[in-house]
Amino acid sequence: METVEIKINGKPVQVEKGMTILKAALTDEVKIPALCAHDDLDPWAACGLCVCKVEGSPKMVRACATEVVEGQNYITHDPELMKVRRTTLEMILANHPQECLTCGRNTTCELQDLSADFGIREIPYDVDIHELEKDDSTPAIILDPRKCVNCGRCANVCQQLQNVWALEFLERGHKTRMAPAAGVLLNESPCIKCGQCSAHCPVGAIYEKDETKQFMKAIRDESKHVSVQIAPAVRVALGEAFGMEPGELVTGKIYAALRKLGVDSVFDTNFAADLTIMEEGSELVDRIKNGGLLPQITSCCPAWTDYMEKYANDMIPHFSTAKSPMMMQGVVTKTYYAEKIKTPAKDMFTVAIMPCTAKKYEITRDDNMWSSGEQDMDLVLTTREFARLIKSSGICFGCLDDEKADSPIGDYSGAGTIFGVTGGVMEAAVRTAYKLVTEKELDDVNIHAVRGMDGVRKGSVDFDGTEIKVAVAHGMVHVEEILNEVREAKAKGEPVPYHFIEVMACRGGCIAGGGQPYGTNDEVRAKRVAGIYNDDEKSVVRKSHENPEIVQIYKDYLGEPMSHKSHELLHTKYQLRPLYSK
Repeated sequence: METVEIKINGKPVQVEKGMTILKAALTDEVKIPALCAHDDLDPWAACGLCVCKVEGSPKMVRACATEVVEGQNYITHDPELMKVRRTTLEMILANHPQECLTCGRNTTCELQDLSADFGIREIPYDVDIHELEKDDSTPAIILDPRKCVNCGRCANVCQQLQNVWALEFLERGHKTRMAPAAGVLLNESPCIKCGQCSAHCPVGAIYEKDETKQFMKAIRDESKHVSVQIAPAVRVALGEAFGMEPGELVTGKIYAALRKLGVDSVFDTNFAADLTIMEEGSELVDRIKNGGLLPQITSCCPAWTDYMEKYANDMIPHFSTAKSPMMMQGVVTKTYYAEKIKTPAKDMFTVAIMPCTAKKYEITRDDNMWSSGEQDMDLVLTTREFARLIKSSGICFGCLDDEKADSPIGDYSGAGTIFGVTGGVMEAAVRTAYKLVTEKELDDVNIHAVRGMDGVRKGSVDFDGTEIKVAVAHGMVHVEEILNEVREAKAKGEPVPYHFIEVMACRGGCIAGGGQPYGTNDEVRAKRVAGIYNDDEKSVVRKSHENPEIVQIYKDYLGEPMSHKSHELLHTKYQLRPLYSK
């Protein structure tokens, strides 16, 4: 690593060459305020809060977009800079609704934090709010453009990381607004509901659709049996809302909190992740052994599914027909479990706690989500919604004793829990597919070739002499590289380069989903990933096919993977969807 010697406020500091002033200052524990900067995104220099001085120059530069130069001294804080930043904040606030108490970002708003840091008590300018209508057209996220501060984060993440291009700056000057391209409603745009815009927005201009009232209404309805599942990634992030470190496993406390809220049965999406592996893994083996269409592509991520149906519908035949774990859990709850407790499916109310806003869309994606005869999943709450619900219910989350999930669809293997990270679906599938292909058990279940944070990872796995080629992509901007390799091979009549491809829409996978606690960056991602693998490593059972409850459901109810009943309940279909719809 090449370094340079600079000074931060006169203090010598050695930093990496090419680093911005903003990041260089942090190495000396000096925080320069900013609203538009984010570790995930290229510098944008939109907000103007991060201005600083270069000794010997009359100009102020923007720290987020200016690289350090050998030998220079950077002044990050002095009375003049404080005044400029305060004035900038006051001007932003003059165009921002003063609705903090009723805003979804109250106490988690970056603008609110900065205003408090600068002690702003009044605005010395005429207040001029750009009155714009709220867009609540999608079932997942809401746009409130009145609160937009034009930082550009949402458009940048939608374009740079997700390659979706649903959001853009429209018009100019005072009329500038952030909205779906072409000025259509969000639900009519190419939006894939991933929620990364809401996760990166510093204020309350984009947020998840809150459905906690519907959840509590269902609990109060004595005619309903309320069943809740929790996703793998929730257990390593929820604790952050209660002062815990990212990655801290709080699975048992989540089960306990749900029971305190009055839930009738508590399950774990990890069980259905094991179920997904049995179906998806069997489908892959069938394609390999019987000359089926390869590569097979994973279908667990609803944002990726939506993207594929809009942007890459030529890949529909390659998609696994297996439903996502959430949807599998919903249907077996309203069929297998409902029969066991002698409760009609119509009286079951199924809820999922998910790290993902797109899951709110998935439950009504099409008629395939009604395999039980009723809507298989009734409601989805994000991790953020669940955290607010716990707090408003007066539950001391950190004080709770660990509890266990209910049976017979609550136990899970280590393979089920790693679904929450990029590469996890692939690794879990390999652990079981190896057994299905070779009739032997995999000695080392840790498949390091598919782990990591590179946007695209490629490798191969030795199935006892048979080479299985795999690829993993996360963050939608990276998927085209892999898909184009497949397209080119098919066009030339050559063997396709992979047998199995895993895609997750969000960087890092579900651990950084659009519904997770705010403030996610690669440091936080790394801690959450470590928590997921810790859950895997401490599991007594680490392969889906060895989960006793999975063995039992096939014996009692489903018959075998890919059976007629499995297809009826656990598999789905896809369709071409237009980028813009009305």
